[in-house]
This record gives sequence, structure tokens and C-alpha cells, in this order.
Amino acid sequence: MIDIRITPDKNELGRQAAALGAETIRAAIARHGEATIIVATGASQFEMLQNLVAAEGIDWSKVTAFHLDEYVGLPKSHPASFRGYLEERFLAQLPVKPAFIPVNGEGDPIAETRRLNGLIAGRRIDLCFAGFGENCHLAFNDPPADFDTDEPFIVVTLDDACRQQQFGEGWFESLAAVPEQAISMSIRQILKSELIILSVPDARKAQAVKDALEGEITPLHPASILQRHPNTVLFLDPPAASLLKTG
Repeated sequence: MIDIRITPDKNELGRQAAALGAETIRAAIARHGEATIIVATGASQFEMLQNLVAAEGIDWSKVTAFHLDEYVGLPKSHPASFRGYLEERFLAQLPVKPAFIPVNGEGDPIAETRRLNGLIAGRRIDLCFAGFGENCHLAFNDPPADFDTDEPFIVVTLDDACRQQQFGEGWFESLAAVPEQAISMSIRQILKSELIILSVPDARKAQAVKDALEGEITPLHPASILQRHPNTVLFLDPPAASLLKTG
């Protein structure tokens, strides 16, 4: 069951999501001596990350951070690179750096998935920060998503709606410039996280929110699979929640 929390605005959404995440990281370090987290990127994560890096009492030297996905063939210097995004908005803002495991899409993507799969295999994942897309994708698992693969990271083909969203958010100068493939954490690997914190603001996500929460669980609405996760908290602002049933 998904714990749905509707916040007054996206700034408060980011504050609350980061506060829960920071509490979870501190508790994992206290319990295990370390924490492993997954961090997400994109416009939906701006406010959350801004608050997370300011959180007090986290020994980041005891944290290992993976991230969800990266475009195939995109250099880190490109404005849309998720590695570049996280170095700027996450790593560079911290006084002590966590161990960061980047997804590198510039070389052989199959070899890169093998490298990542070896690094994450058997790890306890304390926390996954995520969002979902206008097409209800989770990471870059576009519809119809693969609910069955046990591979932690996979190479995926991006659908037209996903590529249009990336262009519409201003990450690329044209739709044609958006890569057609990415390396993505798989659905089953995401679901292995002990806690999943979702930050999903803005009216353009409202239909995806409705599909994920009120529709059937289907690969056509990838984020709907989170209905089966035992510990997911979804933070929404009022525009993103606007199509949900009330009462």
C-alpha cells in the first residue's frame, strides 16, 4: 500500500521528502554502520535534493549512493547528463562525499550494466528516492515495462512520450537530440528497496498519478507496481493530486 501525502506546494513537498529520507539514512547508519541509497534526478527532485544536502546529522562518509539511470551516449558535460546533475546538485553540496556509483552511458552499455550489476548484487538498499514520468515510467522503465527481469540494471529504449517530456523540460535543444536508449535500474531492483520515497509535483504528472494509484497494476503504467511494495511514501503537491478521487 502506498502512503500518499499531499503537501501545500512543491517546496514543502521537497522539505518533507528530504526530512523522511534523512531520518531513514541516519537510522540505517545507526543500525548497520552504513547506508546504501538510490538517488533520482530530473525536475521533480530539485526541492528534495536541496533540502537533503542541508540535512544535519548524516555521516555521508558511511553512505553509498547509486543512481537510477543515464542516457546512452551522452557525455557527462551535457546539461541533461544525470551524472552531471548529481555531481552539481548532490555531491558538490556535501561537506563529506558518499561513495558514489555512477551510471556511465558513454561506453558499451551492456558492459556497463554488467559492472553495475556486480556492484549492487546482494546489497541491502535502505532507501530509494524516485519520481515517475508523465507516461508513468519508473526510472527509465517506459511502458510496457519489464516487470520480470531480475537483472538490476538494463538497457532500455525510450518511448516517444518519455523523450517528449525530456525535451519539454528544457534538457535538450530539440526532440531529435534526446537519446533513444538509456541504462536504467530495473523494476524488480527498485522494489528491493526497504523504503521508496517518491517526489511527484506538477499538474503534468496528474494523469500518471491517477494511473499509478487508482488503476490496475500493469506494465502499461509502470509505477502502478508500487502498489505491491510494502513501504512506499508518495509526496504530491495539489496539482499532481488533482485527478485523484476524493472522499
